[in-house]
Amino acid sequence: MSKVNLKDVAKALNISISTVSKALRDSYEIGETTKKKVVEQAQAMGYNPNPYAGFLRNQKSKTIAIIIPELTNNYFIQAISGAESIAQLNNYHILIYTTNDNKEKEISILYHLNNGRVDGVLMSISSNSSKYDHINKLIQAGIPVVFFDRICHEIETAKITTNDFASGFMATEHLIQAGCKKIAYLSISEFLSIDLKRKQGYLEALNKYDIPFRQEYIVQCSPEEEGNVEKIQKLLVNKARPDGIFASVERLALTTYHVCKKNHIAIPQDLKIISFSNLRTADLLNPSLTTITQPAFDIGKEAAIILFKYLAKRKSLIPNENIVVNSTLSIRDSTIPNMIHS
Repeated sequence: MSKVNLKDVAKALNISISTVSKALRDSYEIGETTKKKVVEQAQAMGYNPNPYAGFLRNQKSKTIAIIIPELTNNYFIQAISGAESIAQLNNYHILIYTTNDNKEKEISILYHLNNGRVDGVLMSISSNSSKYDHINKLIQAGIPVVFFDRICHEIETAKITTNDFASGFMATEHLIQAGCKKIAYLSISEFLSIDLKRKQGYLEALNKYDIPFRQEYIVQCSPEEEGNVEKIQKLLVNKARPDGIFASVERLALTTYHVCKKNHIAIPQDLKIISFSNLRTADLLNPSLTTITQPAFDIGKEAAIILFKYLAKRKSLIPNENIVVNSTLSIRDSTIPNMIHS
């Protein structure tokens, strides 16, 4: 079989070779819909976007990529800073890509990186990723990948996380000790290991304190803000309203604050809230937000240290390694126990 080239891809889509070339280089001149069609067609036909990829990798790009679900989360901003501090020590640049928590965009980004543009990748996967062929292809192409925070257990490499199970237990136990008996858990994904472990910690704390589990108190949220508002609103305006909320990520806690304000639900008198969060302004919220604070800078730094260790050895296959960095509980006004008057 002859090797597929740009002309073949262009002919299959009935578009110009120039358009195909620009789409595969992620040019701003090409619309997202066209880019998606070109990438999918190129993948289906087995086109290698850059015949000089091996040469470029041997020469080193002196660049690594950091792929994250969102930039609005303070955790990822701090993790990037930690990784960048190590990249600078190694005279490397970083490229930052955001998937917007979208699996298709994640696949597209990794496909573009499969051309020698970067020497290695630090990655936190999107919440709706359940298949990982695109990541395996990148590693097989000679580009090492290290996961942090949102990891993929199915792929053998280094993974850096916080103690999600223990922190989930700690968060729920804190709400119980603050007087909560009806605690809801706001989940971000049915696939992410961090979410599953945080939820397991939540369930274990309920069990320890003999608090009955209620399925309706597990709220499956998504990257879509509007849908999350509706789900949290439905949870908080019915007769079986919880008296405590454990949010798995900070944006769900902030959404809960907005819903409470709209519906005149007083925090912490009517509802206590705790969340995984690295929000620098948590103290300034009204009331200030109690958080499980992750050592994001250290996690990003540790991920980069491991990646550069293997880049120095010119190895793309990194042995499985699980590194856990503990989070801390920061108690603020959103979980203050209600005063009991005699």
